[in-house]
Amino acid sequence: MRRKFLFLQGASSPFFSRLGDWLAARGAEVRRVNLCAGDALYWRGKPAWSYPGPREGFAAWLEARIGAEGLTDLVLFGDQRPHHRDAAMLARKHGLRVHAFEEGYIRPNWVTLERGGVNAASALPRDAAWYRKVSAALPDAGEGRRVLPSLAPRIAHDMAYHAANLANCLAYRGYRTHRPRLSAVEYAAWARRYARFALWQRRDAARIEALVERNTPFYFLPLQLNGDAQIVHHSPFGTMANALRPILASFARRAPAEAHLVIKNHPLDTGLVDYARHIGGLERELGLAGRVVFLQTGDVPTLLDHALGVVVVNSTVGLSALQHLRPVKTLGKAIYDLPGMTFQGELDDFWGRLAAPDLELVRAFRNVVVHATQVNGGFYSGQGIATALEGCARLLEPRSRLEELLAAFPLQPRRIPEDALVLVRRPAVPQVAARAARPRLLEPRLERHEERPVSE
Repeated sequence: MRRKFLFLQGASSPFFSRLGDWLAARGAEVRRVNLCAGDALYWRGKPAWSYPGPREGFAAWLEARIGAEGLTDLVLFGDQRPHHRDAAMLARKHGLRVHAFEEGYIRPNWVTLERGGVNAASALPRDAAWYRKVSAALPDAGEGRRVLPSLAPRIAHDMAYHAANLANCLAYRGYRTHRPRLSAVEYAAWARRYARFALWQRRDAARIEALVERNTPFYFLPLQLNGDAQIVHHSPFGTMANALRPILASFARRAPAEAHLVIKNHPLDTGLVDYARHIGGLERELGLAGRVVFLQTGDVPTLLDHALGVVVVNSTVGLSALQHLRPVKTLGKAIYDLPGMTFQGELDDFWGRLAAPDLELVRAFRNVVVHATQVNGGFYSGQGIATALEGCARLLEPRSRLEELLAAFPLQPRRIPEDALVLVRRPAVPQVAARAARPRLLEPRLERHEERPVSE
């Protein structure tokens, strides 16, 4: 049976167009739904349907075409865009395979490709023992072929994509972007922010050097993009700014008195949220004067090497921190939030009890994740796209690599002892605990996780 692939929106780059050509050269039929003029520009004239209407009518419009065309596969980038959620629901209803691309879980050099969904919708198991068992049967995934930095082509493609969208008022009048702001507003804000980058880099490098040289005990909090789907859909906060108050309040209540909190902005942040001002206000309100360091730039590996612990919502920096053997607390849904790897208690308890991750489990987890869900390559540079296409043959396979591993190594059902009552509760937002005496942190106390017989 000939495979028929339907593409929805991809990264703002030629990657989906090149992937369509690659599939067509191997006998597949490819078509795209263009939702905006930028989609049409980057599909480069291949067969496509245009949908000019509002999102509310998209599902019914698409379902009629799925039934009439005999489609077999759906390809998309990011599973939480509104049109993509509608399409994935219809694909499951009609038995289509859903191939979801995303930025790499493991970085650099990798992008993510899963069947069904990514991030919190991933089919990756939540069983630490499974990763140990499967990794032992797999070769070492290694670091992959190096993918050259792609910031310049990424910016150029993004600008070309959104410049084309100036024509939406003529051909795609019903389209509304999934991004929180209009592209023109974001570009203006980026221009203002990046004009100050050189100054920030010198200042922030000096601040990090002072922390390290003085052996200042600090925890690290990397910010995520305010409109990141991980924050909007897979956390209790909705925005990154909303996460700061409960984190800083917990730090003020329970962190050792001599400890600092280093907060670093995301490199692609637009600057539309004034984090420096927001954090400064919280610092004064919560009595944290002199204990919070906000960085616009900075070398993340250096910060991870010297941090006592790392707090994330669900950033991929959390997985990097685990590979640096830093204790990690996640506050949202993260694929790496497993007993034995991350702190499983409340945030208030994290500051005083630093549990080092199980290195062998971290290595096993990474190895399986790379084999099952990662493609060596990138979305934006010519070299990165060419490298990624070499790993895309798995789109033509009947089952994904993860499905093959789950078939070969079935998950064992969890057994709860009859005399044990396990209550798993994760509050929507870190709760306010009763004030307790802060532990003193003269020397970091690292304890090894014990793997629980019953995981969340």
